[in-house]
Amino acid sequence: MKLILLGAPGAGKGTQADILCDKLDIPTISTGNILRAAVKNGTPTGLKAKAFMDEGKLVPDEVIIGIISERLAEADCAKGYILDGVPRTIAQAEALERAGILFDSVVSLEVSDEEICSRMSGRRVCENCGASYHVVAVPPKTEGVCDKCGGNLIQRKDDAPETVKSRLEVYHKETEPLKAFYAERGLLKTVENQPTVEAISQAILRVLGR
Repeated sequence: MKLILLGAPGAGKGTQADILCDKLDIPTISTGNILRAAVKNGTPTGLKAKAFMDEGKLVPDEVIIGIISERLAEADCAKGYILDGVPRTIAQAEALERAGILFDSVVSLEVSDEEICSRMSGRRVCENCGASYHVVAVPPKTEGVCDKCGGNLIQRKDDAPETVKSRLEVYHKETEPLKAFYAERGLLKTVENQPTVEAISQAILRVLGR
């Protein structure tokens, strides 16, 4: 199964992608994690991306599509994958189609801007592996420590309140139109916000017929 998860920044795409990865036995391809790894390692692509990411802006399409194409060609993606964080624009979606990267379903997580702002203030990520947590909804077993690798949990610059508002504006302008794009192709499935992470996972699996 080849999936895209859509939703505003902070809608829970990364958390749900991790859960679906285990349930469906396919890898999650998180553009953010790939890019952050490149930034941390100081690669040419990482240095290009860093300036955009620090300001909450979109990374240029040619950087995104190149990274994704290389990643999807790896053996673990042969049975399917979940794309988290891409495409962000109609242009990227069209570029993925031209590259022969097609999907079975596109799931949109519907969360209000108010809820997003509340969530982002509590979000923490591992500076080593990129795993995502929330101080209330998805806390680590030990405060400030990643369950997966023992790395230090930090609040990213792009989770600061001013940056979140800017990112939401960009989402509504650039990314939200993808819902209509994929609805026209008969691929869009929407999942309304639920009280718990588990309830959202169950709702996603229901719309996927699992």
